[in-house]
Amino acid sequence: MSTFEYLMRVKREKGAGYLLLLDPDRLDRKALAAHIHCLNANGVDAILVGSSFLLSNDFDQVVEQIKKEAKIPVIIFPGGIYQISPKADAILFLSLLSGRNSEFLIGQQVKAAPILRDYGLESISTGYLLVESGRPTTVEYISNTHPIPRGKPEIAVAHALAAQYLGMRLLYLDAGSGAEHSVPEEMIQAVADSVSLPLIVGGGIRQPEVAQQKVLAGSSFVVIGTALEQNNEPTLLEEFAKAIHIREG
Repeated sequence: MSTFEYLMRVKREKGAGYLLLLDPDRLDRKALAAHIHCLNANGVDAILVGSSFLLSNDFDQVVEQIKKEAKIPVIIFPGGIYQISPKADAILFLSLLSGRNSEFLIGQQVKAAPILRDYGLESISTGYLLVESGRPTTVEYISNTHPIPRGKPEIAVAHALAAQYLGMRLLYLDAGSGAEHSVPEEMIQAVADSVSLPLIVGGGIRQPEVAQQKVLAGSSFVVIGTALEQNNEPTLLEEFAKAIHIREG
């Protein structure tokens, strides 16, 4: 079974998937194995690894260490061509459709494509939409693009339709790491009602009840990052799982 097929099965069986984002720069390497074991045991469906900006230069080793301990898929969420590793199960082949910077729309993808072919890494074509979060985010600064205004769901819908017509397999609505506000439910619902693509929603989701609101609005997958980076308390991990897995008892 491919990683994409696994994700679709999770969505079908659980109502929505629970994705945990790990930023390599913020990981406690000595405690990483214990942290991954905790994720395995408390309802996380897949691990995303990556960041809009990295100071560390050992991305491949980090992915290898995570994969060694993980019993769930490890998927790269790349901030650029330097975040590729054959040790992962798959990579979100992102195109920043909400921006107008050609480097992140197609430039990085062209550079990455031959590497991905040689690695044989499963690539999941994903339309990436950055949404205004109330404060400037790293991805906004690094990509030199403007996010979609929070109060303009129709703009998000138009971009989502373009992603679908371009043949992409997933759509990612992201408020960005450390966002002040998460993606509005009104925007999620408008997009979910307009396209058939599974929706990933992340950024600024800090409480389980907020995660569930995103699912009820139409999210297929919810990404939790900052809220759990420094807190691998099993109870909190499990609370997010119960909130997101709306079809499980």
